[in-house]
Amino acid sequence: MSSATSHSTSSTTIDNQKLQQFIGKALSDFGGAASSILVYIGDKLGLYKAMYDFAKPITSQELANLTGTNERYIREWLANQAAGGYLTYEPSSQRYTLPLEHAQALVNENSPAYVAGGYQVVMSLYRDEAKILDVFKTGKGIAWGEHDNELYQGTERFFKPSYTANLVSLGFLL
Repeated sequence: MSSATSHSTSSTTIDNQKLQQFIGKALSDFGGAASSILVYIGDKLGLYKAMYDFAKPITSQELANLTGTNERYIREWLANQAAGGYLTYEPSSQRYTLPLEHAQALVNENSPAYVAGGYQVVMSLYRDEAKILDVFKTGKGIAWGEHDNELYQGTERFFKPSYTANLVSLGFLL
């Protein structure tokens, strides 16, 4: 019997409400992790940009046609994005909309609210999993230059709008 198993509920009582709250948090984190990957895919494939450029509610077939992607996968992607609040969905027309405010965060690379690069950073961490596991075992660390390239690109994309805005406000960029 492992030490985790031997510390069973025989000596303590589990608070079922706390357990259920934690399970809810864990399930929410699973959903967030999966959605992060799908936001990354939407950014990489230009799905958000295509929706923004289309400038009106769009069907999965129209988006697939515009982006040269498979309609079935686009349909599933759109459903996830609507369920997560990234897009809105109109059931009667089966059309999706990228709200203008969301486009500022997902499409407009000059907006101080632009966050798409952050999803790229998250993806890089998944790719660095083996290196991170090794660090926990050895304590050696990971040099900045040893990370997945998406880390650098995502970091630049994430911070560039705010850095640029600060430089402009200080008169360095005109």
